[in-house]
Amino acid sequence: QVQLVESGGGLVQAGGSLRLSCAASGSIFSINRLGWYRQAPGKQRELVATITSDGTTNYAESAKGRFTISGDSARNTVYLQMNSLKPEDTAVYYCNFRNSIGANYWGQGLQVTVSS
Repeated sequence: QVQLVESGGGLVQAGGSLRLSCAASGSIFSINRLGWYRQAPGKQRELVATITSDGTTNYAESAKGRFTISGDSARNTVYLQMNSLKPEDTAVYYCNFRNSIGANYWGQGLQVTVSS
């Protein structure tokens, strides 16, 4: 059974940085997109950033210029470097792997708290 294991969350002051990591244990057939989503209290889960197997990246407007996604679909790993963090970035962050037939795999969620 495939599991996505996340690490790197925590508490940071506004303006600080965190690097989130996610690795899959087990084999996932034909991953074509890796991503990060987040869910703040009382809000719906939202996309933060994605990267496809050809290296194309996509960012939410709120993440542009501050966050960088990187990953390796062959090694089943994805990272999110978050700089210049703001209190409004506080949320539970989830990594997501999607394969070529549309199956989605989710991590367990990482708490990121940014204090003002």
